[in-house]
Amino acid sequence: MRATARVLVYSDDAGTREQVRLAAGRRPAADLPPVEFLECATLPAVLTALDAGGIDVCVLDGEAVPAGGMGVCRQIKDEIFRCPPVLLLMGRPQDAWLATWSRADAAVTLPVDPVEFADSLAGLLRTRLSSSAA
Repeated sequence: MRATARVLVYSDDAGTREQVRLAAGRRPAADLPPVEFLECATLPAVLTALDAGGIDVCVLDGEAVPAGGMGVCRQIKDEIFRCPPVLLLMGRPQDAWLATWSRADAAVTLPVDPVEFADSLAGLLRTRLSSSAA
Protein backbone atom coordinates (compact mmCIF):
# COMPACT_ATOMS: atom_id res chain seq x y z
CA MET A 1 0.00 0.00 0.00
CA ARG A 2 1.19 3.53 -0.80
CA ALA A 3 2.19 5.81 2.04
CA THR A 4 -0.44 8.46 1.18
CA ALA A 5 -3.16 9.22 -1.33
CA ARG A 6 -3.17 12.74 -2.77
CA VAL A 7 -6.52 14.47 -3.14
CA LEU A 8 -6.83 17.82 -4.90
CA VAL A 9 -9.66 19.96 -3.50
CA TYR A 10 -10.81 22.89 -5.66
CA SER A 11 -13.13 25.57 -4.29
CA ASP A 12 -12.93 29.32 -4.03
CA ASP A 13 -14.59 28.95 -0.60
CA ALA A 14 -12.23 28.03 2.25
CA GLY A 15 -15.24 26.75 4.24
CA THR A 16 -16.09 24.24 1.53
CA ARG A 17 -12.49 23.05 1.38
CA GLU A 18 -12.59 22.61 5.16
CA GLN A 19 -15.86 20.60 4.93
CA VAL A 20 -14.14 18.24 2.49
CA ARG A 21 -11.08 17.77 4.72
CA LEU A 22 -13.20 17.16 7.81
CA ALA A 23 -15.57 14.75 6.02
CA ALA A 24 -12.69 12.64 4.69
CA GLY A 25 -10.72 12.70 7.91
CA ARG A 26 -7.22 11.24 7.93
CA ARG A 27 -8.41 8.36 5.73
CA PRO A 28 -11.87 7.83 4.22
CA ALA A 29 -11.78 4.04 4.81
CA ALA A 30 -9.67 1.63 6.86
CA ASP A 31 -8.35 -0.18 3.77
CA LEU A 32 -6.92 3.01 2.23
CA PRO A 33 -3.74 4.95 2.99
CA PRO A 34 -3.94 8.29 4.80
CA VAL A 35 -5.04 11.19 2.62
CA GLU A 36 -2.90 14.23 1.86
CA PHE A 37 -4.92 17.22 0.62
CA LEU A 38 -3.77 19.77 -1.92
CA GLU A 39 -6.09 22.77 -1.75
CA CYS A 40 -6.61 25.00 -4.77
CA ALA A 41 -8.73 28.17 -4.93
CA THR A 42 -8.21 29.01 -8.62
CA LEU A 43 -8.35 27.22 -11.96
CA PRO A 44 -4.68 27.99 -12.78
CA ALA A 45 -3.63 26.35 -9.49
CA VAL A 46 -5.68 23.24 -10.38
CA LEU A 47 -4.11 22.97 -13.82
CA THR A 48 -0.59 23.48 -12.44
CA ALA A 49 -1.12 20.76 -9.82
CA LEU A 50 -2.52 18.30 -12.35
CA ASP A 51 0.32 19.00 -14.79
CA ALA A 52 2.80 18.23 -11.99
CA GLY A 53 1.14 14.81 -11.50
CA GLY A 54 0.72 12.64 -8.45
CA ILE A 55 -2.96 13.46 -7.83
CA ASP A 56 -5.14 10.42 -7.11
CA VAL A 57 -8.59 12.07 -6.96
CA CYS A 58 -9.93 15.56 -7.65
CA VAL A 59 -12.77 17.02 -5.58
CA LEU A 60 -14.26 19.96 -7.47
CA ASP A 61 -16.80 22.46 -6.17
CA GLY A 62 -19.55 22.89 -8.75
CA GLU A 63 -20.49 26.19 -7.09
CA ALA A 64 -16.98 27.72 -7.31
CA VAL A 65 -16.64 31.18 -8.85
CA PRO A 66 -15.61 32.25 -11.46
CA ALA A 67 -14.68 28.80 -12.84
CA GLY A 68 -17.28 26.30 -11.67
CA GLY A 69 -16.25 22.75 -10.90
CA MET A 70 -18.47 21.27 -13.61
CA GLY A 71 -16.74 23.23 -16.35
CA VAL A 72 -13.35 22.55 -14.78
CA CYS A 73 -14.15 18.83 -14.71
CA ARG A 74 -15.06 18.75 -18.39
CA GLN A 75 -11.93 20.73 -19.25
CA ILE A 76 -9.51 18.51 -17.34
CA LYS A 77 -11.16 15.32 -18.66
CA ASP A 78 -10.41 16.67 -22.17
CA GLU A 79 -6.94 18.06 -21.49
CA ILE A 80 -5.20 15.95 -18.82
CA PHE A 81 -3.75 12.61 -19.93
CA ARG A 82 -4.95 9.88 -17.55
CA CYS A 83 -6.99 12.41 -15.63
CA PRO A 84 -7.63 11.35 -12.04
CA PRO A 85 -11.21 10.49 -11.13
CA VAL A 86 -13.36 13.48 -10.18
CA LEU A 87 -15.79 13.80 -7.29
CA LEU A 88 -18.06 16.76 -7.96
CA LEU A 89 -19.75 18.79 -5.23
CA MET A 90 -23.18 19.97 -6.44
CA GLY A 91 -25.48 22.58 -4.98
CA ARG A 92 -28.67 20.63 -5.71
CA PRO A 93 -29.50 16.96 -6.41
CA GLN A 94 -31.36 18.16 -9.53
CA ASP A 95 -27.98 19.08 -11.02
CA ALA A 96 -27.02 15.40 -11.43
CA TRP A 97 -27.48 15.69 -15.19
CA LEU A 98 -24.84 18.44 -15.24
CA ALA A 99 -22.46 16.16 -13.37
CA THR A 100 -23.00 13.59 -16.12
CA TRP A 101 -22.38 16.25 -18.78
CA SER A 102 -19.15 17.27 -17.05
CA ARG A 103 -17.99 13.60 -17.04
CA ALA A 104 -17.55 13.52 -13.26
CA ASP A 105 -16.93 10.02 -11.88
CA ALA A 106 -19.12 10.66 -8.82
CA ALA A 107 -21.14 13.50 -7.34
CA VAL A 108 -22.44 14.48 -3.90
CA THR A 109 -24.47 17.47 -2.77
CA LEU A 110 -23.47 20.43 -0.64
CA PRO A 111 -23.32 20.85 2.27
CA VAL A 112 -21.04 17.84 2.49
CA ASP A 113 -22.56 14.81 4.23
CA PRO A 114 -19.53 13.12 5.88
CA VAL A 115 -20.72 9.53 5.38
CA GLU A 116 -21.81 9.98 1.76
CA PHE A 117 -18.67 11.95 0.91
CA ALA A 118 -16.25 9.49 2.57
CA ASP A 119 -17.94 6.55 0.79
CA SER A 120 -17.72 8.24 -2.61
CA LEU A 121 -14.13 9.34 -2.09
CA ALA A 122 -13.11 5.87 -0.86
CA GLY A 123 -14.63 4.22 -3.93
CA LEU A 124 -12.75 6.53 -6.30
CA LEU A 125 -9.49 6.09 -4.40
CA ARG A 126 -9.81 2.28 -4.46
CA THR A 127 -10.34 2.35 -8.22
CA ARG A 128 -7.45 4.73 -8.85
CA LEU A 129 -4.96 3.06 -6.51
CA SER A 130 -5.75 -0.45 -7.78
CA SER A 131 -5.35 0.65 -11.42
CA SER A 132 -2.06 2.44 -10.71
CA ALA A 133 -0.72 -0.65 -8.92
CA ALA A 134 -1.41 -2.86 -11.93
